[in-house]
Amino acid sequence: MKRAELDALLTAMMDVAPGISDVNFTSNRPPQVEAFGVLKTADIPPHVAKLTPFQTERIALNIIGGERRLLRELAVRGSCDCAYMVNEKLRFRVNVFRQRNQLAVVMRKAQTEIPTIQSLGLPPTFKEVAKEKTGLILVTGSTGSGKTTTLAAVLDEINRSQPVHVVTLEDPIEYLHPHKRATFNQRELGPDFDDFPSGLRAAMRQAPKVIFVGEMRDRATVEIAITAAETGHLVLSTIHTINAGQSINRILGMFEREEEAQLRIRLADTLRWIISQRLLPRIGGGRQLAQEIMGSNLRTREAIQLGEDEGRTFYDIIEQSQTFGWGTFDQAIVAAFEARRITDETALLYSTNKGKMSRYIDDAKKRMNLVDVDTTGLKLDLNSFAATR
Repeated sequence: MKRAELDALLTAMMDVAPGISDVNFTSNRPPQVEAFGVLKTADIPPHVAKLTPFQTERIALNIIGGERRLLRELAVRGSCDCAYMVNEKLRFRVNVFRQRNQLAVVMRKAQTEIPTIQSLGLPPTFKEVAKEKTGLILVTGSTGSGKTTTLAAVLDEINRSQPVHVVTLEDPIEYLHPHKRATFNQRELGPDFDDFPSGLRAAMRQAPKVIFVGEMRDRATVEIAITAAETGHLVLSTIHTINAGQSINRILGMFEREEEAQLRIRLADTLRWIISQRLLPRIGGGRQLAQEIMGSNLRTREAIQLGEDEGRTFYDIIEQSQTFGWGTFDQAIVAAFEARRITDETALLYSTNKGKMSRYIDDAKKRMNLVDVDTTGLKLDLNSFAATR
C-alpha cells in the first residue's frame, strides 16, 4: 500500500459514521473505527474481510515513513508514537505496536479546531483554573477520556486572556495553538527534544510562565515538574488515574518510601487542581462527560500531607465543597441523570459510591416526578372500611 492509497483509505473511513475518534488496523480483522466509544467495521471499498499481517505492516511502515528514531523504538520497546497528517484538516496521533509478532496500528483523530471552555460546556470553575499563576494542575482519566482536549481549552483561555510565554512538551502535538495574547512554543518529542525530563529541564531555561507536559510518565518527569511548580511556573499535565486520591498515590508510588513524607509536603504546597474525567454513554447516542473537580484548600492540603483517614477522605472533602465549584463524580453523574442525558443504570454503573448513588437517584426521581408506585399485593380491608362508617 502506497501513502496516497493510505490517505484515501483514512479519508473514506472517517466518513463511515459520526463521532469517529479512532481508527484501528489489526491483523485478521477488517479496518475498524471507534465511534462514540463503540468499535465497528469500516465497510468501504475495497471491502477487506480480514487484514493480513503483511497489510498491517505496510500501513505501519507508511505511517512511520522511514523515521529512524521510531523504527528503533518499535524494535527495542515494541511500540512507538508519532503524528500522521493526511491534509491540513485531518491529523492523527498514532501508536504502532507489536502483538503476537505482528504489527497493529491505532490512530486517534486530532481535532484541528481549538476547543474552548464554552464549546466543551465546562463549568465556570475552569475560568478560575486558567487564572492560576503558579503550581501544578493535573487532568486525569483513562485513555480517550478527553484529558488533552480539556487542557487545550484551559490553554486557549490562557492564550486569550494573558500575555505570557507558554512552552508545551507533547508526544505528538495534537492542537496547534495560534498566538493570541500569549506566545506559544510547541515542542514535539523526537524532532524537538529527546525525552520529557530533558525537555522539561530545558523548558525551565526558556523563560516560560506556563509549561504544558503532555504526560507525567515517570519519576524524573514528576520530580522536575514539581520543581518547576515550586520555582514560580504554572505546570499543566495529565496522568492515567481515575480520581484525585489515586493520582496522589500514583505520584507517591514513583518514589522511594523514605522520600514520601517530604514529597507529600511538596505536593501539598504545589498542587492547585486535580480534575478527573470519565465518558459515559449518552441517551440517544454519543458520550457524556463527567468530571471530579478538586481544588486546593486547608483540608485538601492536610489530606495530601497526612494521607486519607476516616473523616478525611478526598471524596468527602470534595463532596462538601460544592460552594467552591468542586464536585465528585457522583454529583456530576446525578446532574447528568437529572438533565435526562444518561439512564439510571448508567449512573449506577459508573458511580464511585454505589450506595450513595442509589439514594441520589431516588431523590432525583422524586424531584423529577419519576417515582413509580408499586401497587402489587395491595388490597382493600373491607372490615376496617365498614367500621369507619
